[in-house]
Amino acid sequence: MRKLLIALTMGLCAMALQPASAAAAEKGSAAEATALVKKAVAFIKANGRDKAFAEFNSPTGQFKDRDLYIFVQDNKGTTLAHGGNPRLVGKNTTELKDAEGVYFIKKMIEVASAKGNGWVDYKWLDPVSKNIEQKSTYVEKYEDLVVGCGIYK
Repeated sequence: MRKLLIALTMGLCAMALQPASAAAAEKGSAAEATALVKKAVAFIKANGRDKAFAEFNSPTGQFKDRDLYIFVQDNKGTTLAHGGNPRLVGKNTTELKDAEGVYFIKKMIEVASAKGNGWVDYKWLDPVSKNIEQKSTYVEKYEDLVVGCGIYK
């Protein structure tokens, strides 16, 4: 009887841990976000902006993977493509602030302009959990563009 109780307890513990690991697997990693940005820059170079931006905006395109998607802004903050929210295309988003009042779009443009690439941290609403969470976005400069992809930490 004791062995059965131990086996049942271990099984319940394993089941309780399973959703957390499954949820983690559904989120993209920093390495995957970086690779997706590099792939997007190569796609722009090979196919031109119009074709690339259409592909980035496609909800079923090759630049959408779980919670990962590509966005592109010009160096003044106008959104040219956004795989997560196409309603932002054509809008200047430099005045967007995160949950703590940080102008994170301005920071992305600054990092891309000054360093060529890098990470920007901010707090943003996770559409899955509906909670404000720590987010980090990798950005890369290409010509007058800032190409990015973010992850929830």
